[in-house]
Amino acid sequence: MNALSPQRSQHRICVLKFGSSVLRDHHDYARIAHEIYRHVREGEKVVAVVSALDGETDALFGLGEDVGAGAHDALLARLVRCGELKSAALLGLALERTGVACQVFDPHEMGLRAEGAPLDANLAGLDAAKVFAHLDQHDVIVAPGFFGEGDHGPSTLGRGGTDLTAVMFASWLGADRARLIKDVDGVYSDDPAKVANAKRFDQLDYAQAAQVSRGLVQEKAIHAAQSLGVVIEVAALGRAYATRIATVEARPGRVHEAEPLRVAVLGHGSVGQGVCAHLLAHPGRFQLNPVLVRDPGKHIQASPHPELRFTDDPLAALGERPDIVVETIGGTGLARALSQSVLREGAHLVSANKAVIAKDFELLHALASAGGQHLRYSAAVGGGAPVLEAIDRLGPNKDIGAIEGVMNGTCNFIFGQLDDGIALDDAIKEAQAKGFAEADPSTDIDGYDAADKLSILCWHAFGARVDVRDIERDTLRALAPERIAAAREDGLVFKQIGRADIAEDGQIRARVEIRALPQSHPFASLKNEANGFLIRRPRETGWVAGKGAGRWPTAEAVFADIMDIQRAVSGAGLEPSTIPSILAKSEAELMGDASA
Repeated sequence: MNALSPQRSQHRICVLKFGSSVLRDHHDYARIAHEIYRHVREGEKVVAVVSALDGETDALFGLGEDVGAGAHDALLARLVRCGELKSAALLGLALERTGVACQVFDPHEMGLRAEGAPLDANLAGLDAAKVFAHLDQHDVIVAPGFFGEGDHGPSTLGRGGTDLTAVMFASWLGADRARLIKDVDGVYSDDPAKVANAKRFDQLDYAQAAQVSRGLVQEKAIHAAQSLGVVIEVAALGRAYATRIATVEARPGRVHEAEPLRVAVLGHGSVGQGVCAHLLAHPGRFQLNPVLVRDPGKHIQASPHPELRFTDDPLAALGERPDIVVETIGGTGLARALSQSVLREGAHLVSANKAVIAKDFELLHALASAGGQHLRYSAAVGGGAPVLEAIDRLGPNKDIGAIEGVMNGTCNFIFGQLDDGIALDDAIKEAQAKGFAEADPSTDIDGYDAADKLSILCWHAFGARVDVRDIERDTLRALAPERIAAAREDGLVFKQIGRADIAEDGQIRARVEIRALPQSHPFASLKNEANGFLIRRPRETGWVAGKGAGRWPTAEAVFADIMDIQRAVSGAGLEPSTIPSILAKSEAELMGDASA
């Protein structure tokens, strides 16, 4: 179908374009995945348009000339597109590791058509309905941006063609904007790498952008955006601000020069290792304190990052007044004490510890609010499924009637094993081998982990506390093999589900239960370590899903919190969050509650 007339989706869509300037080598796909995940957390569906790795297209052109000197342009187009196909697949792999639900499309799979010369074509159409259908099931669609399908096979779009693809996608899909991710944080009057006093713009009209950008944005893409009414943003990876190109008056903006933030990481287990790897990949933004561990020598030998330092002394780990403290220790002993103390000392806190957050929710928020600190704990519930952000976004009027979810990825993985006829003990061992389950799996299989998460969800959904001790829990240990076999014969699957709702008397009811579900239920589609949540409101039900266990999905959520704070303190991000209903209590009162 020709999609020259924009169709509208029920989703809020952002088109993100990643060119070769931010794709220097294969490590950059993880950084691009961070950028995409940030938009997913904000409730957007993302169409990611990706170029080939830097230099790869030129190398393929050169290879084609060497092998087939004077070959027909149509054959060269078939060859040089391979760099983009490879790049799209690699980004899909990076997103899958992160836990984001994505789909990688080649142009012919979404009806992306081109017309004109094989090496300098224009895009002519897109099967928007097919893209919308896949966005109903996935948060991200990844597409190569350099070519489409012409009458005689693949046709490439010429230099900077990925910019044009992003603009056309934004028009055809009715997206909010086409955000072009470059190696500079906006459009400047001159090249900032060569001219020290180059002026940065917050916004430009199309004609000015075509004149000033000097090839930073493909001129053909700017003209197409103007004729189609598409807003273009030019931004750098990880930045909240951008240069906006639209029907606006030119407005200069300040150059953002943020100092690196000092980060203290407490714990270097599976999640802590992933967080450290992400931080080290951004050396200009973060400086790391020694990582707090029990046995520094063991971690020095095992770490693949020789630049990391380790200590078993909390004072050393928290020395030099860190800006952000990341707590991945787990448990409610040392982790609980340190979480409170770092907020009192003026550091921002990012935690993956659902037990501490559930137990001290009011106190930690009060401490953060009193000092103007950020308290973030996205990884404590949902892992790679950003459910807390979804609840805060969907329920500002507190009209959420119920929330339920598969919220323990370890249990979900174990249930999958049980459905395959594997004994419980063997399923637990497999979960431990894959890094999903701890040496003592009781917290997961007896429902304590899900109860902690459900308590936190109740705060966000209903603005009220449900004590973890009051949440009834089913245990996997009580699930007899005969019952599993009978459910399998009936086409049912077992899931551990946490559910909370508001009763007629206004009381919150919360329970962690094991239920047999039909294959048609949304939770039945959640495989392995996946998490999924239904957020029920009077006229609609929200759905959030993603990987809920494992190093990389959890580390991604932690790192997204860190990046939120980094953007906020640079003056272009979020304000410190508070839970207003708790602020009437003093710290002394809250301390009394927390000691219960």
